Amino acid sequence: MINKYSNVPIYSQLKNIIIEKIEKGEYERDSKIPSEQEFCEMYNISRPTVRQAISELTNNGYLYKKKGKGTFVAAQKLKIDIRCYTGFTRSILDNENPGEQDIIKINKIKVSEFEKLKEVFNLPSATSHNYLFAEIMYLYSQKDDVLSLNASYIPLSLFPNIIEDVYDRKPAHEIFKGKYPLLPVKSKSSLEITYTDQSDAQFLQIQQGQVLVKIENTLFSKSGQVVEYVISKYRADRCRFTFENFK
Repeated sequence: MINKYSNVPIYSQLKNIIIEKIEKGEYERDSKIPSEQEFCEMYNISRPTVRQAISELTNNGYLYKKKGKGTFVAAQKLKIDIRCYTGFTRSILDNENPGEQDIIKINKIKVSEFEKLKEVFNLPSATSHNYLFAEIMYLYSQKDDVLSLNASYIPLSLFPNIIEDVYDRKPAHEIFKGKYPLLPVKSKSSLEITYTDQSDAQFLQIQQGQVLVKIENTLFSKSGQVVEYVISKYRADRCRFTFENFK
């Protein structure tokens, strides 16, 4: 209920009530919530107060509006726990369950097609144009929702059969038969905010220009050799990253 004598603003109290109803399932996904007038009558509060609460919940992704129809409950964000997330999480070379990957396409590309590879794999400039990589693009989904678009880049000089291995859905331990010195044991990651281009929007099923969380992971073998470079783009409207630290 609304406590008009509380130090918590009334619009904030209404926000918390609506969020609680969403989380408990009283307001189900894609269901229409009460109108502004109905909220006013339910809690004996003003329309501007209700409008502010609804506006903030819409901006925060809890609700969405349909012109002329009302306000509806949005699909809620799925939590990705950073405690369980590592640079190996979306890796091809460290995946023991390849069936989880929804492969979009696999290409052979030259360094000249993606200059970033020269820097990541520390390739000599004079001969780098001769290097070929497998470019493997795949989706990560939960509950039928596409959460991320991923691209892995693996040197064909180190893994000449990687394309066939991926098509055959081989787990990591089979890919590394006879290649144990190349096992990834260390990763280096970076995170930044970016926006969907036309290609990303198509695969992630969102409009162009939407916010994405971009994570780049570089995987190293025990000798320090780079064996895989992964770019993962997560839908910011569907994912919530949580962090936990101890001192």
